[in-house]
Amino acid sequence: MKRWRELGAGLIVPVLVVLAWHLATAGGWVDPHKLPSPEAVVKRWVEYLLPLQPYESGSKLTWAFSGELIGDTIGSMYRVLAGFAIGAGLALPLGLGMGASPRVYALFNSLVQILRPIPPIAFIPLSMLWFGLGNAPAIFLIALGAFFPVLVNTIAGVRQVDGIYLRAARNLGARGSTMFLRVILPAAVPYILSGVRIGIGTAFIVVIVAEMVAVNNGLGFRISEAREYFWSDKVIAGMITIGVIGLAIDAGMNRLNNHLLRWHRGLEH
Repeated sequence: MKRWRELGAGLIVPVLVVLAWHLATAGGWVDPHKLPSPEAVVKRWVEYLLPLQPYESGSKLTWAFSGELIGDTIGSMYRVLAGFAIGAGLALPLGLGMGASPRVYALFNSLVQILRPIPPIAFIPLSMLWFGLGNAPAIFLIALGAFFPVLVNTIAGVRQVDGIYLRAARNLGARGSTMFLRVILPAAVPYILSGVRIGIGTAFIVVIVAEMVAVNNGLGFRISEAREYFWSDKVIAGMITIGVIGLAIDAGMNRLNNHLLRWHRGLEH
């Protein structure tokens, strides 16, 4: 019951926004070419989603395959997962090393602090120069966007392990790799998972921008295409799709965090 109440409370503001949107378009207060009605957006979204579209061929009704939304979503998710796997796969061992070893931290920290403030979007010209067009530059940008959140949170997690755990482990004879694998790494997991959650969200943002300039499919490409033809209803339909997928990803990551950190929450309570 509590879960349903929370869900209902979370829907109040979106429903009010859609209602205000409907009233503004129905009352003629806004140009429908700039802001189409919710009904027009829903209709376009359904057309964008359905794999079969009707069209008239002579005197009979024929169905043709479309399914743009499904193909675009698959393309975008492939790039997100591939780029995130590369970025997080590189960031995690480096973050563990920098967090656990002052020498490794001193060696890499200056370079990290120089590159970290540069947004991945700024690398678009170089990525296209290095990799051309297609999936490669998009995956490079996504990996770059996911790398630093995972790296920074991993470093923080390793360096902020409670000293009580370390002293207790030393008193029990833990040293070297045992200390790292059995004490430091488990204690840093909450920070690492927070970085993963932020990193995959950043990856999804970057993929939309990358698809607008470097590839010829995906949700970002479709929004850019719709903008060129002034299909504002399709632009908003694509944006809503991105929002729904992003919400699903965040909810999934939240549930995964809660599952993996059951022991941690038990210690807190």
